[in-house]
Amino acid sequence: MAADEGSVRIDSWIWSVRLTKTRSTAAAACRGGHVRINGERAKPAQPVRPGDEVRLRHLGRERVVVVKRLVRKRVGAAIAAECFVDNSPPPPPPEHVAPVARRERGAGRPTKRERREIERLRGR
Repeated sequence: MAADEGSVRIDSWIWSVRLTKTRSTAAAACRGGHVRINGERAKPAQPVRPGDEVRLRHLGRERVVVVKRLVRKRVGAAIAAECFVDNSPPPPPPEHVAPVARRERGAGRPTKRERREIERLRGR
């Protein structure tokens, strides 16, 4: 699976310690440039070793973790928490997150005028 016994693929490790829900999501994040190992962009098959710093941008948040232990298979949440040290900045408070606009139930589709106002507000 890995080049040598002391390393694991980064996409597999991210999935194994429950930073992403699926391995394919982890691989897509690597291909999209959202994963960095020690400051360098990581490809899905790049090996990760204990002591490496992994930065992952996922679900609108940046996670910064330091690898403590390698795991090849997905493990439980309690064991996964022991495999890394989380140095991530705290998530933004709910007041700073933009509210999502909701239409009244049964209001139907927006009119052309309403749609243009919505697009103007979104900056499109």
